[in-house]
Amino acid sequence: MPAYRPIQWVDGRLRLLDQRELPARVTAIDYTDYGDVADAITSMVVRGAPAIGITAAYGMALAAQQSAARTVDALRVDLAAAGDRLRRARPTAVNLTWAINRVLQRAGDVGLETVDAVRQAVLTAAHGIYALEEQSNSQIGVNALPLVPQGAKIIHHCNTGPLATGAYGTALRVIIAAHEAGKGVYAYVDETRPRLQGARLTAWELQQWGVPHSVIVDGAAAHVMRTIGVDLCVVGCDRVAANGDTANKIGTYHLAIAARAHGIPFYVVGPTSTIDMSLASGDLIEIEQRPAEEVTHVMGRQVTPDGTAAENPAFDVTPAEYITAIVTERGVVRPPFGGNLRVLMGCE
Repeated sequence: MPAYRPIQWVDGRLRLLDQRELPARVTAIDYTDYGDVADAITSMVVRGAPAIGITAAYGMALAAQQSAARTVDALRVDLAAAGDRLRRARPTAVNLTWAINRVLQRAGDVGLETVDAVRQAVLTAAHGIYALEEQSNSQIGVNALPLVPQGAKIIHHCNTGPLATGAYGTALRVIIAAHEAGKGVYAYVDETRPRLQGARLTAWELQQWGVPHSVIVDGAAAHVMRTIGVDLCVVGCDRVAANGDTANKIGTYHLAIAARAHGIPFYVVGPTSTIDMSLASGDLIEIEQRPAEEVTHVMGRQVTPDGTAAENPAFDVTPAEYITAIVTERGVVRPPFGGNLRVLMGCE
C-alpha cells in the first residue's frame, strides 16, 4: 500500500483525502454526517468508482450512528433513506449502488435483533467492502502482468490509482505492478480535461511510486501513438454493461478509437463490482452531466467569453468492439464479451 490513505475510518469518523487540493496540498477532511459524505462525492472530494462505493458504505455507517431510532425497524427505515440520498450523489458509477445495496442487505439480516447489532453490522459491512477492493485491486495487478511487455510504453486516461479505489488501484495498478516487476515501463498520462485528474492526480501518484512518466494533453494521444509508439492503453471503468460496452471518464472513447486506428491493445480494467449485468448495452447507462463552469473555467479562472454555453458530460461509453479485453480480479475477459461476461459473473 502507498504511504497515503485516501479513505480511512478513524474513531467513528470517515476521513477522506481531499482530491480537489492535490497536488498542491495534501489535506484530509473528517465526516460525521452522511449527508456531508454525499456532498463530498458530488463535489469530488473523493472520486473513482470503487472509492465512491467504499465512501458510500462508510456514509451508511455514519447514517446508522446518526439515527435516533430506538427500534431495529426504525433504524432500517433511516438507513433506506440514507441510501437513497447517497445514490443520488453521482449516477454513473455502479459501485455506488452496489455498495449501498450490500450494506442494506446486511442491515436487513433477521438475526440482528438490536439497534446496536445493526449499527455494528453496517460498519462491518463497510470494512468488508474496503477489504474486498484491496484484495481485488491486488489480484488485478497480478492478472494483468502478462499483458505488459518488457519496456512497454503505456497510455493511461484519467486517474485509477489508490486515490480512485481506496486500495491499490485498477488500470494504474497495471502500470505500477509492471514497474515493481522490473519491466521498465513508461507511462504517458492524459491530462484528462476538464478536471485534470490525469495531470493532477495520476502524475502525483506515479511520483509516489517512482514510475517514469510524462503528462500529455488529451488531444496528443494519437500523435504519441504514431510518432513515439505505444504498446498498450489502460483505462478504468465506472460501469460495464452486459455486452462489454464501458462507461468511463470522458475522453476514453476517442482514445479507444485512436488505439484501434494504430493497432494498439486497449484494456479496460476494473473489479467485477463495476460490471452491471442488468444493463444489456452501454446505451442504457445514465451519463452524468456536470456544471458548465468546469469547462468554462480552469482552476477557478474563466477562459471563455461571458455567456458561452458548455456541454459537460462526465463520462462517455466505449463500444465493446473497441475493447481488446476487460481485466478483473477474476481473470481477463476477451470477446465475445456477451457470453464471456456471463460466465465470469456466474450467470450461466
